Amino acid sequence: MSWNLLQLVAYLAVLSIAIKPLGAYMAYILRDRIGEDRSLLGKIERLLLRAMGIDGKEMTSGEYTTAVLVFTLFSTMTVFLIQRCQAWLPWNPEGFPSVSIDSAFNTAVSFATNTNWQGYGGESTMSYFTQTIALTVQNFLSAAVGMAVLVALIRGFVRVGSKTIGNFYTDAIRATVFILLPLSFLLSMVLVSQGVVQTYSAYMQTQNLDGSASESSQSPLGRIAVGPVASQVAIKQLGTNGGGFFNTNSAHPFENPTPLSNFLQMIAILLIPASLCYTFGTLVGDRKQGWALLSAMTLLFIPLLLGTYFFEQRGNPAFDLLGVDQSIG
Repeated sequence: MSWNLLQLVAYLAVLSIAIKPLGAYMAYILRDRIGEDRSLLGKIERLLLRAMGIDGKEMTSGEYTTAVLVFTLFSTMTVFLIQRCQAWLPWNPEGFPSVSIDSAFNTAVSFATNTNWQGYGGESTMSYFTQTIALTVQNFLSAAVGMAVLVALIRGFVRVGSKTIGNFYTDAIRATVFILLPLSFLLSMVLVSQGVVQTYSAYMQTQNLDGSASESSQSPLGRIAVGPVASQVAIKQLGTNGGGFFNTNSAHPFENPTPLSNFLQMIAILLIPASLCYTFGTLVGDRKQGWALLSAMTLLFIPLLLGTYFFEQRGNPAFDLLGVDQSIG
């Protein structure tokens, strides 16, 4: 077996090992009555709900849907307005102008819906404030909304004859505070240790190798984009979001500098979706259903993974015509 195939096997093994413990933890967090616990997590939840003025009252399916839509609309407008006001907001050491209306609207809608279409160059368009307060925060919230909707669906299966399916705001807070934030903090710390950039300092200046003037500053000083990257990359991957700090996302060496960082980011992007299968089985009271869902997902994933691996190893036929050596050393 080649080294590349061994890496794929190691990837699947690590992901498989993490599914049950994380899935069980998420089932504990997302179940109905954590707020009534005497545990530390229960106390934190009650404190947060009280501070936000949320009573935690159960919602009907219509009320839950309305809350999701209103929250998503509010998130969209907030991200849009931050981009449009970027020029006047803090944390903008490069003096980037406000984002155009069309780009700001496209970005706001895509980040609120977890599709995260990136039609802009992050390092040349978005200030640190926009990257952190708008995009990184929305990476958390959009993922939390998706998890809340899943929990509401599960309750609809379980609560036969009940008119309520939980409280959207409580579910979203649980997903954000007790699942996404801790995982993102741990991953971002590891990524920083691997060399992923995390700073609010201005872009670095450096002398061009040929001594020519850079296109941006018209001086012999080039500029290297840096910023609060690790904190955004962590939730970008864990929330299956996309839309990284840099235009090339995790293909950029400042987002993904080492083999270990690459491995962890690949694990992160499937970690929560795969583990939610076990969560589903636990919450519906039949773990076999959760394993069945995971098996179906795996049966789709493995052939596509192997197909991608096969074609990636062959290289690009167009480059062969140009005499480019595409062999993997």
